[in-house]
Amino acid sequence: MTSPRFDLARWQARLDELRAAHHVPAASLAVLTGGTVYEMAGGVLHRGTGVEATTDSVYQLGSIAKMYTATLVMQLAESGALDLDAPVVKVLPEFATADAEATKTITPRQLLSHTSGLTCDFTHDTGRGDDCLARYVEAAKDVALDGPPGTFSYSSVGYNVLGRIVEVLTGQVWDAALKDRLVTPLGLTHTMTLPEEALGFRAAMSHLGEPGQDPDPAPAWDLMPRSAGPYGRVIASAADVVRLARMHLDGGLAPDGTRVLAPETVAAMQGRETDCPDKWTVASDGWGLGWTLYDWAGTPGYGHDGASIGQYAYLRVVPEAGVAIALLTNGGGARRLYATLFRELLGELAGVRMPEPFAPAAQPPAVDITPYVGTYRRAGVVITVSEREGSPHLLYTFVDGMKDFSPPLDMNLVPVSGTVFAANGAGPSFSEDWMPVVFATLPDGTPCVYAAMRAAPKDR
Repeated sequence: MTSPRFDLARWQARLDELRAAHHVPAASLAVLTGGTVYEMAGGVLHRGTGVEATTDSVYQLGSIAKMYTATLVMQLAESGALDLDAPVVKVLPEFATADAEATKTITPRQLLSHTSGLTCDFTHDTGRGDDCLARYVEAAKDVALDGPPGTFSYSSVGYNVLGRIVEVLTGQVWDAALKDRLVTPLGLTHTMTLPEEALGFRAAMSHLGEPGQDPDPAPAWDLMPRSAGPYGRVIASAADVVRLARMHLDGGLAPDGTRVLAPETVAAMQGRETDCPDKWTVASDGWGLGWTLYDWAGTPGYGHDGASIGQYAYLRVVPEAGVAIALLTNGGGARRLYATLFRELLGELAGVRMPEPFAPAAQPPAVDITPYVGTYRRAGVVITVSEREGSPHLLYTFVDGMKDFSPPLDMNLVPVSGTVFAANGAGPSFSEDWMPVVFATLPDGTPCVYAAMRAAPKDR
């Protein structure tokens, strides 16, 4: 499919219009189409200083970092250094979980596809030393699983384990392996992992605030520990994110012809590994080896979303059209900006029809909430489902290491189907307007609830 000529001025104006409408302080957009990368930016990196965003500005990518880690892991698998289907303990004997039997069976393939059962929101600061990942993996061994191996539950802990595997097999810290094996071969001049490296660039400040208002600068630029690296701590420009995607589009080749991955490895990463019970949070159809997979009315695609505290990033790739788009932002109604802009861009450049934002019907079905009433728990979160004044209700409370992340989310539930509900008032980290809440059953028969693609088992 040949992409139409890209009208840079028109899309720059549209970016500016939507950014202002949704109170996003700054946004950078990179679009690969027709073999060319186009770059746009607008707004201010810091509302306190007024420093303008430019196309070479760098942002925190949040969970898009997982794609960098996944690519490193697949390089090791391709070389024969790592067997994706052998237990993790074969290469990482110190790996352990709260479930001794699960520890023996969890594989790198399950970690890559979020099917290990490991949880997500175990944020643990192990310091700035090069041993931070080794210490994180040690600290995580007593954290409860979201479910038995085979359970889909979006997992940042799993990606830190993968990062530690990279360290053990390469003999380098994760940051150095990333630089030597990806950043340098791909010529990514605006990609880094550490805050002192970001000081050399126009770095976006996070902003926090209420929906529909201009947000204020966060109390600190860097609110994530170094130990978050493999799952959430890459800093980059939008164009550099697109350049990573381009390597995957080009069958593993860097622009200068250097082979970063074999074509069959690239294809394997895009192959469907698992279904995702929550198909609405990121409008996903399933998961590959790292990539989120999409089915846009028959047109396949892949990509990933990312959120740090106050910064939101989006990457979408349409292989049939040779199109890749990255949007990086530093606060405000970023998800609404993304939803509108990508719907328009992918429609025009790739003939893709993205789904409309998740929302209940004007006349919701009548659903009995009684079977779902109760308390659900996973590491860092307690979810309480109840009936309040005759209507379904959900209280989402952050606990333990997540207790300072946000006040409790007090939300009404509106039925979408017999197992899917829409929760209002979750905030920009979770949804455009409505957060999907999906009731399901774990492989061992335990009832659970999915929120933000993370499974929380019901108390028995």
